[in-house]
Amino acid sequence: MSIQESLKVTPKGDVALIEWDHIGESANKMSTPIMARLKEILEELNDSSFKAAVIISRKKKIFIAGADINEIKSLKTKEDFAGAVSGGQEIMNFVEDLKIPVIAAIHGACAGGGCELSLACDYRIASDASETKIGLPETKLGIIPGFGGCVRLPRVVGVQGALDIILAGKMVPAKKAFKMGLVDKMVHPAILEEQALKFANGVIAKGSKKRKKQHAPQGLMNKFLESGLGRPVVFSQAKKMTMKKSHGHYPALLVALNVIKKTAGMSNRSKAMDIEKQGFCEVAGGEISKNLINLFFMMEDVKKRNGVDGDEKGLEVSHLGVLGAGTMGGGIAYVAADKGIFVRLKDISTDSIAKGFEAARKIWDKKVKKRRMTKYELTEKMGHISGGLDYAGFKQLDVVVEAIVENMDIKKKVIAETYENLKDDCVFATNTSSLSVTEMATAHPKPENFLGMHFFSPVHMMPLVEVIRGPQTSDKATATVYNLSKKMGKIPVVVKDAPGFLVNRLLVPYMMEAAFFLQEGASIEKVDKIFVKKFGMPMGPFALMDSVGLDVCVKVSKIFKESLGERIELPEMLLKLEQTDRLGQKNGKGFYNYENGRKKDVDQSVYTDLGLGSPSDPLSEEDIIGRAMYNMVNEAALVLLEEHVVGSAEDLDLAMIMGTGFPPFRGGLLRWADKEGSEKIVDDLEVFASKYGPRFKPTTPLRNMAKTQRTFH
Repeated sequence: MSIQESLKVTPKGDVALIEWDHIGESANKMSTPIMARLKEILEELNDSSFKAAVIISRKKKIFIAGADINEIKSLKTKEDFAGAVSGGQEIMNFVEDLKIPVIAAIHGACAGGGCELSLACDYRIASDASETKIGLPETKLGIIPGFGGCVRLPRVVGVQGALDIILAGKMVPAKKAFKMGLVDKMVHPAILEEQALKFANGVIAKGSKKRKKQHAPQGLMNKFLESGLGRPVVFSQAKKMTMKKSHGHYPALLVALNVIKKTAGMSNRSKAMDIEKQGFCEVAGGEISKNLINLFFMMEDVKKRNGVDGDEKGLEVSHLGVLGAGTMGGGIAYVAADKGIFVRLKDISTDSIAKGFEAARKIWDKKVKKRRMTKYELTEKMGHISGGLDYAGFKQLDVVVEAIVENMDIKKKVIAETYENLKDDCVFATNTSSLSVTEMATAHPKPENFLGMHFFSPVHMMPLVEVIRGPQTSDKATATVYNLSKKMGKIPVVVKDAPGFLVNRLLVPYMMEAAFFLQEGASIEKVDKIFVKKFGMPMGPFALMDSVGLDVCVKVSKIFKESLGERIELPEMLLKLEQTDRLGQKNGKGFYNYENGRKKDVDQSVYTDLGLGSPSDPLSEEDIIGRAMYNMVNEAALVLLEEHVVGSAEDLDLAMIMGTGFPPFRGGLLRWADKEGSEKIVDDLEVFASKYGPRFKPTTPLRNMAKTQRTFH
């Protein structure tokens, strides 16, 4: 009965209104029972007197979210995948071949299979709401569109537009979808159903004719590029750009490109669909797809959690205070105000407050220039930020985030002073990256309301927030900040207070090892290239150190040395770096040269400044990757299994992907380590320890894993 109610037909005169409302689910998904029900409806419509059909969702913010990922995950063999794809293609073809015209009335997310269903329809009408986004994000799961998306999208928006959406896994807003011809009409969400029915009746008045899905390119250049002569140029350039961005680590991108290349302009639909099915089966079920689907579920799991055991919801946050209006403070103000939270900035000078405002405004200005928001919307969002030199308005704040200078004494003084100006249950969070949250909490009269909220820079781009729980932090405070992070559009991971917390704890040994490579004769270019092109990191360790700030790297490394002893060995080169004026990207002088903040070539004078000779690159690619990555795994075993800094291997992997850009296709640091095998990692660490020193000595929990051949997952 629930499936019948989840997808039903309501007569609206000559129009069949197909209402989609998957009972028991927050989103409309194309599960096997739902698809069977859709087929049943289509068969009934072909034998009915209806002259047109409209498909509409009854979910508030979702049209159709696509295929049920749980079902995709459960498929094991090529035959399983082929059967599932054939079934989906058959139903989409049925929609396309229906005797009567079909109109998709789209409001909310129209993703994957949902987008493919809309492409099989004759017409598409979309609401102009901000939540309406249409696209094919399958490549982000390591697969390709398999229900006709690779075949139909080029016919609707052209090859160039289709490649742009499919290769980037894009979800485009309604305005862009309308501009590129992906939808035929945009209306206010309040009148979507009314306008869709009116549109359908207009089609009926013209004879209920099916639409020929032909893309008509505009302009001479586009006409050439969409022609048989121009397409080779488009595909060649698309392949170059794909390889430049992915370095070949994401095979689904190249498979999707090849499928579109083979099927573009093909008149034999059956043959084109078969090519798409073969492409889908080529990548589905592979290791990369499995890793990316696991990542999808990890992120979905965050949406359901509150950061604590139990059902504590924490405070509902509508007003946020930010102490310190510098780069971090301005970034925090932006991500909060962008989601409708009222923000009060406080600093010690009006110039600083102005800079905080400007930092937020610059990001919104870029959106206006790209037509992703209007000037009116910018003004409305800026209205969510206010600022001052005193504590005016602080009594109404739900949470305060401190983002001032990294100095323990100053922080403690500000915490104590601020507390006097807050309401009793206000949660206080510090954005420290290296100082003890536990010690800081001693300055707060109610340590149960105190914790860490560590954002990563740049705040508006980096998705991770480490929610750092001190020994006395309450569930209520933890849940408040965890849910606030999600409201800001971030991925929170709860960690214990420990040196470097989680991400920096693992990242510092990685960066330090790069400094040792340099001392041993490796070139900056070679090391960074290995980690980017071979391993898949977004940037190499030297570019990363420049980005963080070389002065910060030195400072944090010294703190780690004091805390962790022989497991952190400070390279002599790093101490020499402290004596130079090189700060990295922020002063345009680091391992690389910078122009207007953009990285250029390696600054060759750095070798002389650090007392190093010309690089001879004596180290093998295998040793470079092994030493840096196994070092991180060694530390990860300790923080997860012995110190319990983080609750699970999944959370650690998620933090590394979201906080450092660890290659998503590898599934995370510990999933990659499981593939390498704990025995191999321990054996190699023993060899490295004998050659390079005690920093490589395998930790006890990692040794125990190797002895019992256990894995992290």
